[in-house]
Formats: sequence, structure tokens, C-alpha cells
Amino acid sequence: MGRLHTVLRVDGVSKRFGATQALDEVSLAVPSGRIVGFLGPNGSGKTTTMRAIMGLVATDQGSITWHGEPITDEMRHRFGYMPAERGMYPKMRVREQLVYFSRLAGSGRVDAENAADHWLARMGLTERADDEVQALSSGNQQRLQLAISLVHEPDLLVLDEPFSGLDPVAVETMKALLVEEVERGVTVLLSSHQLDLVSDVCRDVVIVNRGRVVLDGAVDGIRRRAPTRHVVATVASGDVAAFGVPDPSWEVVGRAEHEVRLRIPSDCDAEEAFAAVAAIGPVVEFAFSAPALSEVFIESVGEVGRS
Repeated sequence: MGRLHTVLRVDGVSKRFGATQALDEVSLAVPSGRIVGFLGPNGSGKTTTMRAIMGLVATDQGSITWHGEPITDEMRHRFGYMPAERGMYPKMRVREQLVYFSRLAGSGRVDAENAADHWLARMGLTERADDEVQALSSGNQQRLQLAISLVHEPDLLVLDEPFSGLDPVAVETMKALLVEEVERGVTVLLSSHQLDLVSDVCRDVVIVNRGRVVLDGAVDGIRRRAPTRHVVATVASGDVAAFGVPDPSWEVVGRAEHEVRLRIPSDCDAEEAFAAVAAIGPVVEFAFSAPALSEVFIESVGEVGRS
């Protein structure tokens, strides 16, 4: 992550639950004022790591530091946490809940009430201020949970699946909000299975599998270092069905009447790929690109959705 100043560091952290090794020497660094995506299949150790950062899980070994210092309870008052499983009081009223969590983080009554009103408006929940939390839809509960993590203006946001249950409009709102918070100087560690959204908002990612870090770095760099490239070509005429790859390391991954899609080794260049598809007929569209983050993810973990 270059010369950026690291504010949150997880160094060689391990945790075992009975016979299960949940974390196996996990290390990651989160730079100041960035959104870092924390990715992995179910059961890979993401939530355990986040809970350890928040002091909700005691680790067996390793260290977790904020600005180079062991994290204290006082420091955690400057953290905002959004767990994957909602941690709100279902019968408490919406505004009351925001005020409560703001005061829990150390805000005075007046500041907590002003902050609650601000975030209710920001999340489009002002009209639901006096409703019980359990009366909100799943999407609105998710908005409220994010507001709770932000109500005390934290320096660090730890967000576990923040886009879950949101409609497309709410997703765009949340993405814009996170960008605004980063511009304010907030640092964000974000877990999500929605990898297209991660690509949109995160410059850096850490991928874990079976409790270990398997890949980390800048998204663009990770994609460029992938062992394959993708080719999508459209031809004006010619027999696409008869097209054969010039090398056994090439793979046809899709065909249509005038289109062919290929997966080829990364040491092949665009000119070589263009020449191959031009043998079909006149090429009218041609795209040569590194694989998407979702494909890199699948290749790095070797599986999806392990429980």
C-alpha cells in the first residue's frame, strides 16, 4: 500500500474456537483515509477479525494496534462498528437508539441529540424517528445501523456487510456517504460479498480464506497480476462456431452469432489476441482486459460460500 500512513494494523493474529482455527496468523494494514475491502468466503475469518479489532473477541496471539499503540477502550470510543448481525434494541425508538449509542461513545446529551437528528435526515429516516426499530423494513434497519456507527463521528469505521439488504438506490446513497466520510478523514475497513461494489469504492483489498490472508494489495495491481486476460470480440461476418483457439492454454468461454469470448494467459498480448479473432472475419469490436475482482477472488480462494 505504498508510502501511505498505516493507522490500523493487525499483525500475526490467531484465534481458535475449540477444534476450529478461525484465524491463522492474519496480518493486514489499513492506511489513513482509505476504504480497504476485506474479502473472503463464509467462514474465512473476516467477522472474527473485525470483532477482534473491536475488542469483542480475545485473540490467542498477535497484536492489533491503532497509530502504533495497543487499542484501549478509550480508543474504541473513536471507532464505529456495524456488525453483520444487527445489534440494535428492537423495541427502542429509532431516534432514542441513535442518542443512546452516541452517548455511549461519550457525547453529551445535546450533542447526541443534534447528531441523531442529523443522521436521521441523512439516512432518510426522520419520519420514522418515533417508530420502534422492529417496525422498520430490513433496508431501513440497515440504514439505521450505519447511522449508529457514524453518529459519534468516528475516526475508524469497521463495516461488516454494510450493503446487505439494500435496494440499488440505497446502495448508491451508502457508497456516496462512505466516500464523503473518507474525504473527511475517516478510515474504513469494509467486508462485503458484493464484489462489484467493493471494486467501486475500495482502492485496496485483503482476501482471506480458511483463516489466512491469501492476497492483498491495490485492486488494480491485483487484477494486473492475475494469470489470465479476457478477450471479447465481435466480428462483422464469419463462422464463430468454427473458431478454434491457436494454443491449448487459450480457452473459449462463450460464443454468440457474431461474438467470441476468450480467457488467455497474461503473457499473451492484445495484438496476438486480435490477430487470432480476426481470422474469423472483420473485427468491429474488441476488448482486452484483466479479469474482474470477482474472478480474481474466485481464483484466489478456490471456492465460494464455504460455511
